Amino acid sequence: MGELRVTAIASLTPLQELDADPFLVDSRSQHAMCARWAAERGYVVARQLLVRGLRPDHGALWDGVRPGCDLFVAPSRRVLESALSSVDEFTAECARRGVRVETVGRAEPSYDAQMKARVHRRLSMPTAGYDGR
Repeated sequence: MGELRVTAIASLTPLQELDADPFLVDSRSQHAMCARWAAERGYVVARQLLVRGLRPDHGALWDGVRPGCDLFVAPSRRVLESALSSVDEFTAECARRGVRVETVGRAEPSYDAQMKARVHRRLSMPTAGYDGR
């Protein structure tokens, strides 16, 4: 059957929401959390999705997904609620298709002013070659 492949789901949240909800804006940290979770289990992150309010039946979710070989992971249900139009419909669709859906379930990082500033720079200057470091 091969190696288990993971699709990491992150929320595409506007930069304007950085002060109110920095973790939802910081998609890089969301994907990193999913990647650590997958690596700890010996899984491979095959795809990273960055979405907001996506329908559970949207082709972008299901493109190339194989039952029993793939799973979806998100940092938390809260991220899934932002990324998808209906988490309940998505989990039902996953069950119907024979694909697992997991959440990392770890605490979100606490963001201080410096961390928020780094996220802001990275997201507001992508064409200037800034890589977020």
